[in-house]
Amino acid sequence: MAEKHGGREGLEGREGLEGQERQEEPERASAEIKAIIEALIFASPEPLTPKAIFKLLDSEPKEDVEAALAELRRDYERPGGLQLVEVAGGFQIATRPDLHEWVRRLFHERSTQKLTAQSLETLAVIAYKQPITALEISEIRGVDTSGVLNTLLERHLIKIAGRKKVVGRPFLYATTKEFLIRFGLNDLTDLPKVEDMAEALGFEPPALLVEQTPSEEMLPLDEPDEDESAGSIH
Repeated sequence: MAEKHGGREGLEGREGLEGQERQEEPERASAEIKAIIEALIFASPEPLTPKAIFKLLDSEPKEDVEAALAELRRDYERPGGLQLVEVAGGFQIATRPDLHEWVRRLFHERSTQKLTAQSLETLAVIAYKQPITALEISEIRGVDTSGVLNTLLERHLIKIAGRKKVVGRPFLYATTKEFLIRFGLNDLTDLPKVEDMAEALGFEPPALLVEQTPSEEMLPLDEPDEDESAGSIH
């Protein structure tokens, strides 16, 4: 009888262990999905959108991916040197803003990579008034902006968004996805007040530039046609 009792205990013990292992399997799977998402976001050269994450993990249930992403975001709410931020409609792992001065010591930003006050002023006009023509920008700034526009185009901070339906059909300029990434914005609705932006970036806003927060529809993120982007500034 004792042997039978011991056998039952052994069987119950095995069943209990198997049940515990089955319970731990989803937890391990969730932790692995979270680790994969974190690695993908870290390795991506651009902000990784939820759509891209779901596509890369299409073999996993969407609700599991969403849960893992939510848990990853909670993880990065803890104090640390890195943060998970939403930029340009996607996710990016970046250093905390209050640590940027320390990071700059490591990378020593080249002066050629910094925008001049004129470039920042022109970029602000485009950001708050887009889509806008070169003539309209010049009227707001009070000076010719052709050279500055070429610089901003080369830096991929602005793009040709089409042509205005007036005589001469001048190009219309708008900011790009690279602009959002460069300035840490998720979309155009995150733009601060003109005065706040000017103070933060160290330039004097044009007197004619009034506060205006454009809608997301004013920011076409598709690349312009090659024949237009290669054209000269009108």
